[in-house]
Amino acid sequence: MFFFYQIIISSIILISPIIIILRILKKKEHKQRFIEKFSLTSEKKNSGKLIWFHGSSVGEIMSIVPLIHYYENKKSVKKILVTSNTLSSSRVLQNLKLKKTVHKFYPIDHFFIVKKFLNFWKPNIAIFIDSEIWPSMFKELKNRNIPLLLLNARITKKSFERWMKFRYFSISIFKCITKAYPQNNETKNYLKKFEIKNYNFLGNLKFIENKLQNKNIDKLSYKFKKHKTWVAASTHAGEELFCAKAHIKLKKRIKNLITIIIPRHINRVHEIRSELENINLKVTIHSDNINNLSEVDIYLVDTFGESKNFYKIGSSVFLGKSISIKGGQNPLEAVHHGAQILHGPYVNNFREVYKFLKTLKASKEIKNINQLTSKITFKKNKIISNKIKKIGNVIQKKTIKEIDKFI
Repeated sequence: MFFFYQIIISSIILISPIIIILRILKKKEHKQRFIEKFSLTSEKKNSGKLIWFHGSSVGEIMSIVPLIHYYENKKSVKKILVTSNTLSSSRVLQNLKLKKTVHKFYPIDHFFIVKKFLNFWKPNIAIFIDSEIWPSMFKELKNRNIPLLLLNARITKKSFERWMKFRYFSISIFKCITKAYPQNNETKNYLKKFEIKNYNFLGNLKFIENKLQNKNIDKLSYKFKKHKTWVAASTHAGEELFCAKAHIKLKKRIKNLITIIIPRHINRVHEIRSELENINLKVTIHSDNINNLSEVDIYLVDTFGESKNFYKIGSSVFLGKSISIKGGQNPLEAVHHGAQILHGPYVNNFREVYKFLKTLKASKEIKNINQLTSKITFKKNKIISNKIKKIGNVIQKKTIKEIDKFI
C-alpha cells in the first residue's frame, strides 16, 4: 500500500507546476517560498538542539504559540522550526517576531523530499498537531529514531472511517507515533483502534490562553467604543447572509449596532461585501482603516490572526460552519475573553468542547434568525473566562512537562 501511496504522490509532483501556478493566482501560495514544499531552502541551520512543531493552518499554529514562547526562553533549545501548509499561518507567525523560531512550508510527503528535509534540519523531536498524519514523514522519523509526538490529537468519525478503509496500512502509520495526546475521548477511542498504546490525555491545547498583545487593540477598541457590537466568526458561505439578516432584525431596537464578520476564508471578502450590500447594508472592510463607523452596519475583517482582538470587543460570538455547513469551529479562544458562544446545530467536530461549555452555560445553540437575535448579549462573562484560563494553565504545565521528557 505504501508503494501505491508513493505513486500517487509522485503523480501529484508531476502536475505540481500547474497546481502551484493556480494557487499563486488565487493568492493561496507564496510566489517565492513555494519551493520550500520541495525541501529547497536558503536557510542556515544552527547547530544545537532543534524542536520541530508542525500544524496544518492558523488554528493549529495559534494553539502552540504559548509553547513556542516557552521554548524560546529555554536556553537548551537553540532553534525552533515551525512548519505549516497554508499561507495564512505563515503570516501569523511572521507577525510574532520570534528570535529562535523559523517558519517553513511543510514538504510534500514523498520519500525523497522527506529524506532531504530531515537530512537538512535534523530535528531532535517532531511534534505534530491535531490531525496531521503524513505516512512518508512518519515512517522516516521512525527509521531515524526521532521521537514523534501527536499533540492535541483529533480524529473525527469521518477521518477514522477514511483511514480504516486501509486498515493495515493505517495501523502501520499510526504505530510510528512515539506518544499521542488526544484532545477528547472520541479521539482516544479511535487511537486504541489504531493499536496505539502509548497515549496520555492532557486536555485540549486551545484551553491555553494565548497572551499575545496587539499594539493596535486600544485603537481598535476606541473605534467601537460608542457602538453595541457582536461578532460572527469563522463563517462560511450562507452564514454571512444569515448573520446580516439577524443584524437587520436586531437594529430595529438597537440603533448603534455594528456586526463584525470574520469569514473563515478571507479571499471571499469582496464576494461577501457585494452580497450584503445587495440587501442595503453599509459594509466597511477592516483593512480600509475607516475610523468613523457612525453609518456602518457590517464591519468585515479581511486580515489574518486578528480574531482575538475582535473577541475582546464583542460580548457575543457566533461560530460558523454550524448552520450552512456541518462540523463547527473551535470556540475556546472566544470564551477566553468572556464572550457568550452562539452556534448552529452542526458542531460534531467539537462535540465534547461544546458539551463542556454548555454545562458552564457559556454556549447556546441557535437554529434560526429569531433565536440568534434573542440570545445576543452585550455583557461579558468574566467568571467563565477565569474558569477557562485556570483549566488552560493546568494543561499548559502538563504539556510542557510531557514534551520535556523527550528533549
